[in-house]
Amino acid sequence: MPVTEAIILAGGLGTRLREAVPNLPKCMAPVAGRPFISYVIDALRMQGIQRFIFSLGYKSEAIESYLSIEYPTLDYVSVIEEEPLGTGGGIQLCLKEVRGENVLIANGDTLFKINLQEMETLHMQSGSTCTLALKPMQNFDRYGVVSLSESGKVNGFQEKQFYAEGMINGGIYLLNKENFLRHGFPEKFSFEKEFLELSAGKGTLSGSVQNGYFIDIGIPEDFNKAQIDLQRPALDLKVIDKSWTLFLDRDGVLNNERVGHYVLQWDEFIFSPGVLESFRLLSEKFGRIIIVTNQRGVSKELMTLEDLHRIHNEMQKEVKAVGGHIDSIYFCTDKENTSFYRKPNPGMALQAVTDFPDIDLSKAIMVGNKPSDARFGRAAGVYTVFVTTTNPDQTFPHPDIDLIYPTLRDFANSL
Repeated sequence: MPVTEAIILAGGLGTRLREAVPNLPKCMAPVAGRPFISYVIDALRMQGIQRFIFSLGYKSEAIESYLSIEYPTLDYVSVIEEEPLGTGGGIQLCLKEVRGENVLIANGDTLFKINLQEMETLHMQSGSTCTLALKPMQNFDRYGVVSLSESGKVNGFQEKQFYAEGMINGGIYLLNKENFLRHGFPEKFSFEKEFLELSAGKGTLSGSVQNGYFIDIGIPEDFNKAQIDLQRPALDLKVIDKSWTLFLDRDGVLNNERVGHYVLQWDEFIFSPGVLESFRLLSEKFGRIIIVTNQRGVSKELMTLEDLHRIHNEMQKEVKAVGGHIDSIYFCTDKENTSFYRKPNPGMALQAVTDFPDIDLSKAIMVGNKPSDARFGRAAGVYTVFVTTTNPDQTFPHPDIDLIYPTLRDFANSL
C-alpha cells in the first residue's frame, strides 16, 4: 500500500529565531505571509500524504488553533508531549496513532520537496527499517555530511550516486513502524544519535537522493532566504500561453448554481451567460483545461453516477460544439469533509498531475466561486481567480485569492 500518513515534528522552540519570532513555535514562523508549517503540509499533500500526526510541545495551542482555522478539513491528530522526549521519543509516541505499515516523518521547520514515489520504491525494494531523503549540497559544511561506510555503502544501501560529496540528511524519513518499534527504545531518546548513527552500516537504513527544493528555517540566514524563495510572483495574465493549465470549478462558475439544491439531471444544468463563448477563448489561451468539482449528491443517493456522467458528457459536447475543449473532469462524491479528494483538499489536483505529467502547477490557475476553491488552489500551489457569482461580498485583497472577477466571462475577456 502506498504511504499516505506523515508524522510532523513541530514541537521545536526555535532558539536561534527568538528575536524574529517571539513566543511562537519555530514551525509557525511567518514566511512570505504564511506560517511556515503550511508550506510543509501543502507540499506533502501534493505528494499523496492524506493523514497527518503532529508531534507538538512548545506553544502547542498556537499550532492547534491555526490548524483548526486554516485547515478545518485536514485529516489529522495532535500528539502533545507533556515533557520533552527528544526526536526519537516524539516519533515513538506518534507511532501509536499511525495506522499503516510505513509512515513518512518530516520536520515542521524544514521544507524538502521530495518525490515520494521514488523514495517509496527504494524503501520497499531495500526492505529497510528507515529510508532517508538525501540532499546534495554545494555548501555542505554548514549542515554536516552523510558518512560513508568502508564498503562504499551509505546507510547500508548500495548506490553509485551516494559517492558524491556534500550529501546531507534532509530530515525526511520513511519508517517501517513494526521494525522500528522492535528496537525497544526508552521513552526519551534521540532519533538521530541513538537510531540513525547506531544503525548506519548495519543494512537497516537506505538513502534516496532527492534534488527538490530544500530550506531549513531554523538557520537564520535560511529563514531570511525563505522569505524570498517562497514569495509567489504576482499573477500576470499577459504571460499565459499553451504551457499553462486552467482548473475550473463547475457549479456557479460554468452553470447556474441551484442554491440549496443539487443539479441532478442534464435538464437542470444551465450554462451561465457567456460561459460557452468564453470556452473558445480559454481554449485558445490554455494548453489544458481541467474541471474539478465536489458532487456529494451521489453519496447522498440523490442521483446516480450514471446521472453525473451524463451531465458531464452533455456538457462536454456543448463545449466542443463552440470550439472549446475540456481535457478531463475530476469529481469527488465523498460525504466527509476530510476526504482527501474533496475540495478544499487537493486530491483532485494530484489526480490531474498524475494523469497529465506535463502540467506545471507554477503555471496554472484555479477559477472558483467559493472560498474552498481558493483554498484548493493554494493547497495545490496554483494561482487563484475568484468569481463572485454566488459570493458577491467576498473580501479582496485576500491571502488565498490572486484576482477577482464578476463571472468567468469577465475573466476570459481580460486575457
